Amino acid sequence: MRISDLRHRITFQRKTTIRDPEGNVLETWVDVVTVWAAVEPMSIRWKEFLQAAAINAERYTLFRIRYRIGITPDMRISYGGQQYNIVHVVDIAGRHQELHIIAKDVVAGG
Repeated sequence: MRISDLRHRITFQRKTTIRDPEGNVLETWVDVVTVWAAVEPMSIRWKEFLQAAAINAERYTLFRIRYRIGITPDMRISYGGQQYNIVHVVDIAGRHQELHIIAKDVVAGG
């Protein structure tokens, strides 16, 4: 991965629970870390892979970042005013240098 590919700022978020002033428990998303990333709409080849893995391949995006510990599918990505649920995190070649993150667009209310 070339450094020039990492030109988009993305923020990883994790779901947490809080109590409002009335004592009600609410779920909310909190920012965990913001990093530089390459952002690519999923190609036909990737869509075929997702379909073979029994994942509905519609409106998926590939995010590529430098390797980072702690990025998991229970997180989501905030990028360009849109949220993306993480579907799969891949440590490329197991070398701890680069992560490929497949994420699905979140519809309103997600």
